[in-house]
Amino acid sequence: MTSTTDDVILLDDTLTETFLTDLQSRGRTEETLKCYRNSIGKLRGFLPGHRLSHDAMLQWPDALREQGYCPSTVNSAVSAANSLLAFCGKRGWQVMPSPLPETEQPELSRREYLRLLQTARILEKERAYLLVKLLGTTGLPVHLLPEVTVEAVGSGRLPACDMALCGSLKEELLAFAAREGISAGPVFVTRRGTPVGRTTVTALIQALSHDARVEPGKCTPRCLRKLYLRTQEQIQTLVSTLAQEEYEKLLRDEQQKIGW
Repeated sequence: MTSTTDDVILLDDTLTETFLTDLQSRGRTEETLKCYRNSIGKLRGFLPGHRLSHDAMLQWPDALREQGYCPSTVNSAVSAANSLLAFCGKRGWQVMPSPLPETEQPELSRREYLRLLQTARILEKERAYLLVKLLGTTGLPVHLLPEVTVEAVGSGRLPACDMALCGSLKEELLAFAAREGISAGPVFVTRRGTPVGRTTVTALIQALSHDARVEPGKCTPRCLRKLYLRTQEQIQTLVSTLAQEEYEKLLRDEQQKIGW
């Protein structure tokens, strides 16, 4: 990395290629690397003299929006830049992605999620079944799929999202890997042995949409993650409500026993 001061980073070709090489060494797909390269290119084009600062990073999302980029594209570019900043040891410069308009975030219901799983089973599309189940029950961001390895699954925990796998999913993933002849490394790979990318994952899930009677726009990794987060939020609300009700019951019981 080339830097003139602690407050400015020179985003030159050397830094860009070093960053992308690091991503590649950590299992990122060619598709992902292409997206990151494109996003970093947008950032470099915005920076006078390719000099990246905290202030410039704060201004960049608005500049992208003014150029007509849609919210999801802006957030994707910001995410790539945030990864670059983390690589450079500048996490304090990272920018939070903006919430997407609701029209860009179709919601997948639990019933539709179950129909996707059922359809995948009926059509004997095991890979699609496992992807839907994995993303829907862990909330794993799709770019972390390369870290779903045979070793991680065997341990019963995904370090990528610090989450335990339910027993049935662990068994299904290991059985699938065994049938595919995968004894180590990523569970979901292409025929060439490279980790599958977002486009492939989305295509596998959306191939179920017609028979499952689910809108294709809902059959995406992002919608599965949103379903997971919404389900967790509902469970936490329920747990909190039950805890409050039990506490109030305890107080009533105590009042009846020793109240004034």
